[in-house]
Amino acid sequence: MLYAVKTRFFSAFIGCLLLVLFANSQSRNALEDVYHGFVNPPDNTRIMMRWWWFGPAVEKPELERELRVMKDADIGGVEIQPVYPLELNDPQTGFHNTPYLSNEFLDDIRFASSTAKSLGLRVDITLGSGWPYGGPHTPVTQAAGMLRIVGAAVASGEHSLAIPAMENGERLIAAFLAPREGLQFTEGDIQRVTDFKNGRAVLSESINAPRSVLFFIASRTGQQVKRPAVGAEGFVLDHFDRSAIEHHLQLVGDRLMQGFGDNPPYAVFSDSLEVFGSDWTGDFLSEFQKRRGYDLILYLPALIADMGPKTAAIRHDWGKTLTELVDERYLLPIRQWAHAHHTLFRSQTYGEPPVEMSANNLVDLPEGEHGPEWRGFSAARWASSACHLYSRPVTSTETWTWLHAPSFRATPLDMKAEADLHFIEGINQLIGHGWPYSPPSAGEPGWRFYASAAFNDHNPWFQVMPDIARYLQRISYLMRQGRSANDIAIYLPTDDAWAQFTAARVDNRGNYRPTEVSIDRSMDRLLGPALIPQILDAGFNFDFIDDGAIAKVGIPYKILIVPGAERMPLTTLERIQQYARQGGIVVATRRLPSLAPGLEEQAESARVQQMAQAVFTHFVRDEQTLGATLTQLLTPDFAVQSQNAAVGFIHRKLNDGDIYFIVNTSNQPVNTQAAIRVSGMAGQWWDPFTGEAKPVRGSTGANCTKVFLNLVPYESEI
Repeated sequence: MLYAVKTRFFSAFIGCLLLVLFANSQSRNALEDVYHGFVNPPDNTRIMMRWWWFGPAVEKPELERELRVMKDADIGGVEIQPVYPLELNDPQTGFHNTPYLSNEFLDDIRFASSTAKSLGLRVDITLGSGWPYGGPHTPVTQAAGMLRIVGAAVASGEHSLAIPAMENGERLIAAFLAPREGLQFTEGDIQRVTDFKNGRAVLSESINAPRSVLFFIASRTGQQVKRPAVGAEGFVLDHFDRSAIEHHLQLVGDRLMQGFGDNPPYAVFSDSLEVFGSDWTGDFLSEFQKRRGYDLILYLPALIADMGPKTAAIRHDWGKTLTELVDERYLLPIRQWAHAHHTLFRSQTYGEPPVEMSANNLVDLPEGEHGPEWRGFSAARWASSACHLYSRPVTSTETWTWLHAPSFRATPLDMKAEADLHFIEGINQLIGHGWPYSPPSAGEPGWRFYASAAFNDHNPWFQVMPDIARYLQRISYLMRQGRSANDIAIYLPTDDAWAQFTAARVDNRGNYRPTEVSIDRSMDRLLGPALIPQILDAGFNFDFIDDGAIAKVGIPYKILIVPGAERMPLTTLERIQQYARQGGIVVATRRLPSLAPGLEEQAESARVQQMAQAVFTHFVRDEQTLGATLTQLLTPDFAVQSQNAAVGFIHRKLNDGDIYFIVNTSNQPVNTQAAIRVSGMAGQWWDPFTGEAKPVRGSTGANCTKVFLNLVPYESEI
């Protein structure tokens, strides 16, 4: 079954073609239900808006007016996010910023929630103010943790040196005598310092050459909550400390729920993890010993310097432990709390601390964000891949975050063009970024958030918002029908990401500065620039997959690509071997896995090498030839004769038919022919602006249906 829709929106530059194929009269009847839903999609597929409450300084009449305007514009709901004030309190005018979590603030929440419910709008709320979680209730002992390293020079003949000054919440973990120059040494080059007297580290032997002492200190990042409301300022909490998140849930979460009363929000929200430099917590050493089976304290220098063959395995074990702790102590408690309060947990589960892709299985509503390039790694596809693997029907994204600046520069065409990129990455719920609350006293163009677009009724083109919102709603609905039909899974080398983490690097002044420890932000580098374009240009679409997903759900794809992975758990390799024996196609690029990941697993490396030689029968050394290899192994799903880099697509499989959404992502026309991997089916175009259906004119061969694509810039087709 092939359906296609073509229309024009405002100008010839915004069109859409919906291609739907169906097999027979029985399937045609089943598709009538899909078509009726397409013409009149349900309210839960409407776009939402992040609703910024500045200050917060909101008034009930304006809250009600803005909600009614959203309703009339076919916007389906809001995510309330209290943020920084834009005006100072003024007794003369009566303007004031209501303190966060005050009774007055909760009364505004109660009013907005009940008003939205009466209008049939969904309400979510950020579980805090600004981001990441934290605030004045977070003491320094529960603030984001960091491993601080201080290097101090020791001259020849010195027998002791002063211990670095300790700040609030800090404690000395260990100290090591090490070579003065360089960040490369063997285990024999370092000596642990254990004698501390009167604020000094006492050396056990006389120094006859210049050396240095490395002090490892359990510290705090000192990071403050970003863009907080009045009364919400304070430390970012320690995401590895369960007591810190439980304290936050008690003092902030429970208090917010009082505002909602008997009308809980649809979901509570956690923004992208941006706890910069956070890589330690109070009981890390004991947790590491329990989980990894050895004492990390002896190997702490490996987190900042090359100690030889063990270095990468030690760093791997450190990173893996961080990931396990944030899963167990941050994500799981919030989800449990949310369910106890009759709401859901929506989360942008990427960033720092280093969460893995499969952590999306620990939240109810995974959310992504569009990256700088849809033909590379993106948080949007990170989230949608997890949803496909773990059978989550809805994947949302924070949309239009940096869609042109200043705020009112973005046009409806800009909105559609970016949203289409989200759709071809597997997204089917848009959270617009965003809607700035603006009081009448602010005049025109009103208040606006510092980042990018403003999509409220202060925008001069807002009168056409219902048209663009209806288009986006129809596409969102269709992208929830059936199941994802992506052919290829790209294995994420999570173990390699952990192995390349470092706790600090030396700056040009000789000071140790914290580094980023993030799995997803490592992926562009680890996957390389050629892999994803080769897959897309060959006519395939893909998901990401990681070890956690392979262990839990297997490999439900026709092809698995392992791109240049050096480390791989033996258990994962065994599951890949089973997948290959059952007919799955396995392709490795650049190199074969050769190492078991952690220090205690090193004995398994020989077995990893042996199995990899047997399992990966298809090996592509040069990824620039990967596309040609893939088309030899499998017929492309949607292959275009030319202008490959401009055309993106996504395929949804119904029981008796297929839906394709096709996008010209470029600012140039596309005129080419597409071969679609379906045959023997009737077809229609569905117009997502008018709801009209028209027959498809194309040629059907033995293995494919061929259609012509004549797409103006940014035109889309389904």
